Parts: sequence; C-alpha cells; structure tokens
Amino acid sequence: MAVLNKIRKQSIVLIAVIALALFAFIIGDLFRNSDALSAKSQNVVATINGKDITREDFLQKVEAAQRQLGPNGTATQAMNRVWDQEVRNAVMESQYEALGITVEKDQMRDLLKSALANNPDFQNEAGIFDENKLSEYIQNLKSSSEVAYQQWVDYEKALANNALQQNYMNMVKAGMIGTLAEGKMAYHLEGDKVDLKFIQIPYSSIPDSTITVSKAEITKYIKEHEEQYKVDASRDIQFVEFKEVASVEDEEEIKKELISFKDGKVEYNNGRTDTIKPFSQVKDHANYINFVASSDIKFDNRFLKKSQLPTAFADSIYNLNVGEVFGPYKDNGHFKLSKVIADTQMPDSVKARHILIPFIGSRSATDSTTQTEAQAKTTADSLMRIVKADTTKFKSLLDFSADKVSNEKDGVLDWYTYNAMVPEFRDYTFENETGDIGVVKSAFGFHVIEILGQKNKQRAVKVATIARKIEPSEATVNKVFRDASNFEIALEKGDFQTLAEENDYVVRPVNTIKELEENIPGLGSQRQIVRWAFEEETEVGDYKRFNVPGGYAIVQLVAKNKEGLMGTEEASVTALPKIRKEKKAAQIKSRITATTVEDLGKAENITPRTSLALTMKNPTISGAGREPLVIGTAFGMEQGETSGLIEGETGVFMIHVVKKELAPEMDNYQGFANQVQTAKVNGVTTKLYNALKEAAEIEDNRAKTVQ
Repeated sequence: MAVLNKIRKQSIVLIAVIALALFAFIIGDLFRNSDALSAKSQNVVATINGKDITREDFLQKVEAAQRQLGPNGTATQAMNRVWDQEVRNAVMESQYEALGITVEKDQMRDLLKSALANNPDFQNEAGIFDENKLSEYIQNLKSSSEVAYQQWVDYEKALANNALQQNYMNMVKAGMIGTLAEGKMAYHLEGDKVDLKFIQIPYSSIPDSTITVSKAEITKYIKEHEEQYKVDASRDIQFVEFKEVASVEDEEEIKKELISFKDGKVEYNNGRTDTIKPFSQVKDHANYINFVASSDIKFDNRFLKKSQLPTAFADSIYNLNVGEVFGPYKDNGHFKLSKVIADTQMPDSVKARHILIPFIGSRSATDSTTQTEAQAKTTADSLMRIVKADTTKFKSLLDFSADKVSNEKDGVLDWYTYNAMVPEFRDYTFENETGDIGVVKSAFGFHVIEILGQKNKQRAVKVATIARKIEPSEATVNKVFRDASNFEIALEKGDFQTLAEENDYVVRPVNTIKELEENIPGLGSQRQIVRWAFEEETEVGDYKRFNVPGGYAIVQLVAKNKEGLMGTEEASVTALPKIRKEKKAAQIKSRITATTVEDLGKAENITPRTSLALTMKNPTISGAGREPLVIGTAFGMEQGETSGLIEGETGVFMIHVVKKELAPEMDNYQGFANQVQTAKVNGVTTKLYNALKEAAEIEDNRAKTVQ
C-alpha cells in the first residue's frame, strides 16, 4: 500500500509537469504565430472603422460581381469593385450610426413605391402601384426560392443604403454656407488687379548636366518629404517569354495549302481519290469554303463596298473581274484567298415600305396570329398582286401588317443603310431597283415590299474567301516547349541575364508590383505570378515557369521591397528634378546683386517684360506660365515697390508693381457668398467621401485571406 501511495503522489506531480509543458507549448506557438494573437482571423478580409468584413460574405459578392462583368472581367477586377463598394458602405455606415440616421419601415415602403411604380407586375387594373401585389410577390419569393429572396433582400438594402447616403449628403450640403466674408474674399480675388514689370531667369538657362545631385541628397530629400514617398510593399521581377508563334516555315506551309485550293489538287484518302476543283471554277461557294476547304472564316454572302475590304488589298480585290482569284495574302492574323463571285451597283441607303404578314412561330407572331406559314405566304402573294396592280392601295392594306411602328408612317422605312435590316429584307431592297415590288420571307414573317428610293449607287462586290488562321505547327510548339525547358534547367547553374543574352532572349524587367495587382506588362493578367512573387517561401533569385497565353514565361524574383519610404533609385524620378531646381535657384541668386528690375535685366542681358491685369484667381503670367507665389507676392506689395528675388515655378523672378488696382467695395457681398456656397455644395459628393475614407481606420487583409 505504501508503494501504491507513493506512485499516486508522484503521478500527480507528473500530470502537473505534463500540463505545464503543454501550456508552454501552446503559448509559445501562439506567440510564434502572430495571426493567432494580434492579427485578424483568416475569415476576416478587412476591418473598417471597427466593422469586420467576413471572407465568406466578401467572396459571395465577388462571385456575383464577376458574373456581372462577364467573360472579359477578371477575378481581381471583381474583387476590387466589391472592395471599393464595401469600403464605401462601411465608411458611410459609421457616419449614419454616429448620427442615428436610419431608414424606417414607412420610408422603405415609399422607396419601393417610387422605384417600382412603373413596373406593370406591381400595378392594379387602373395602372396604379398596388402594395398588396408587392407583398404577395415578396412572400412568393420567400417560399419558393431562397436565392431569389436573398437577391430581393440585397435589392432592398441597396435602396436603403442609397437613401441613407442621399439623406446624409443632403444634411452636409445644408450645412455648406458661404459667409459674407468669404464672398468678399472671392470678389477681391477676382476683381483686384495688378500690373507687373518683371525679369524671369529660367531654370532651363542652366543645363541639367552642370548640376550634380548625390544619392545622399536624394535620400535627405526623401526623408524631408516622407508623405510624398511612402510606398506599399512591392516586388521586382524579370522574365523571358517563349511565344508559340508560327515560324516562317509554318507560314509557308499555310500559303502552300491555299495555293493548292487556288490551282486545284488531288487527294488520296483510304484508297480513294478525291479531286478538288480550282477555286476559280467553283459554283457552290458556301459548300466549298465551309466544308471542302474548311475555312477558318465562314462564307459571307454580302455585297461589300471598297471601303469594307481589307485596307491594304482593297484595290487588288475590288478591281478583280467576276470569277478572278487574288492571293494568298496576309490579313488580320490569317492567310486568305479571295474571289469576286458577283458585282452590282448598290446604293448607300434605301427607302422602302412593307406589309408584314406573320405566321405561327415567326418572331412577329402574337396570341392573335392564326395563319400557318403556307397560309401567310398565300396572303402575302395576294397582297403583292393588288399592290402591283395599283400602288395607291398600299396604305389601305396596312391593316394586314404586324409592324405597328412602320404602320404609323404608312409602312415606310425611311433611308436605312445596308446592315440595318435582316438579310432577306436587305438583299431584296439593295439588289433590286426603285419601284420593284416583291415578297420575301424572314424570321419575322412574309414582307410585301415596295422599293421607294435608292441613293448614291456605286459598284459593290460579293467576295468568297478561304482563310487559314496563322498558327504555329506542332513542331514549332514542341520547339518552344523545349527552349523554355532548357532555359529553366540551365538556370540551376547559370545567371538569368547571362543565359538570356547567350541565347538571344529578351529579358523584360517589371518593377514595383503591388500585392493585389494582377497585370504584368507584356503578359497581361497574371495573378498567379504576383501571388508567387509574394509567397513567403519565394526568395530573391528564385525562378519559376508559368503558362501564359500563347506560350510560357520564365520569371525570376529580383527584389523584395518593404513597405515604407521609396528607394533612392525609384524616388530619383521625381526628387531629382526638384533638387536640381533648388540648386539652380541658389546658383542664380548667388550671382545677383542688382536691386531693380532694370539693373537685373542689364546684368543678365534680359529685357524686362510686363504683364497686365493679373488676378489672384488666375495666377498666370503671360509668357511665363502659372506662378502663384510670384503673383501672391505682388499682391502683398505696394504700388511702385520692387521685390527681392522670388523662387517661382519656372525660374527666379524679380518684380516691380507698376499699378495696383483694388476692386471698389460693395454694399453687399451676398451674390459672391452664394457662389462660394454653390461651389462648396457641388464639391460635397466627391470630396466628403474621400475625406472620410482618408480619416477611416482600414485594416486590409485581402492579400492574406483572398487569393
């Protein structure tokens, strides 16, 4: 028993030790994993003014936005659109909450009534909005489709949000006033005038090459102007692209194939001999082009003006006789073989009138349509015979027509161009003559047509074209793959730049890529490359092959740029000109001892110039440009006074105030105060949100939570 008691006592101690060890392990792991203690959960995309945006909700909205953008929109574009919306909503909601602004039930009902008043689904028999129909509609959604009901809820939220925003903006605008003092200032900024005599010594008079700026000076300038040079974390990369493009040999093969259609050829397929006619001898062009030649561009049975033909070859094709063939020629990524198969004198525009007879199944059919296609054809033919016998009876027959729009104009379709009508209607009215009457069938029904007029006839041609897209052969595609693979393998032991130069590959650098960007200049939308460049395990010097449209890109990470101040090299683009200007100003000022405009002009061999009627509202000196500091200095001087040296935007100035004319005082400045108020109100919509956004606390975790 004593031994058992001893074991029990020791086991308690052992359990305590194990518990302490586990606790230490968990706490240590929490401190190692900053996300667990200090950062937001992986389920929080952002926190804006204390409001969390969850990953699930955000991605649902991104998916909906991507559907709205369509096939040409990218995931990043959709994400950025939703992000902007969410930030705006969160920023504005914090204002609504602080002010206690809400949309109550009665106001929501009024908003829905206003938005849906013209929707026939929610109107009664008298055409008036019916709240009962709206309530019934919402209940049906709620019981039949969870997705549709949620869409309705989102719609109501959007309406409410718009109303809240409008109410908030109206409250702010109501507080925008222009005081009489502001009105007086606006009046004098516009009305006070000054005439100057001045000397301008341009900074451009000193060559940039004579001004030395060190890296230390640029670094100092950056630190003195930190707000201008703050940057987000970024990456620098370089890449070599291996494009799958047709080689010269590939293009020659495509041309040879087209020539075989031009000349005709014999093919042997599974012991059978097929003779393919020369293109010039073909009669059934649609079948030959679409099926025999398997053209990459299908047969187009339209007449074309010269201006509609390929620009570089318009003369060559347009001047062909019917039956003649031109090509092969290279146009818009294809090799083509073209043949003129018909020509005509075709007008630019036509005026016609018609009677449209619908039949069951046609696009103009309604619930009252009872005629079959055969019956409608009989009706149309009968009407055509009546019109041909006496055209004055055309208007009296419009009761048969289903085209109510043209019926209001006596059936007339006034001066339309070639592509304005359905093909059957177009072909008849453009290829026949003024005064012709006939019947054509289209998807809308049977048209009884009378051609009333045609303008500006000129030759048009119908062109049959066999086209082959210029694409790389399988051999070329395989070679591109081998070249990319060999370059990638060689990088294991070689330098990226050196290997590229040895193989005559072009290295393309791309700098300062941000974490949430997607476009790589030269490669287009490549979110995968940006993600790779920002992965923690990707080190400077690492490289990777990526599939890109039409080939491959071998990408190398060149630099990781931390968040903070811009580097010297990058900042020098804007800092260098500013530092140079400061040095030029100091150099110019150091050599000047003159105290009058005339003496300065003599010393610098510059003729003094004058500028008249200058105002503070438009601080521009004729011949010198916009110079607010110079003009501001002038208005602070007395008439007849000469300034010292002024460092302006474009050079160093000395000015003499020739005349200073203050606008006469007014009894009342209310009119100008109203102008100030209007300007303030007009700026509220954009400036207010930007100011609120700037002041908001926004924690953006998209890069960590959304790929």
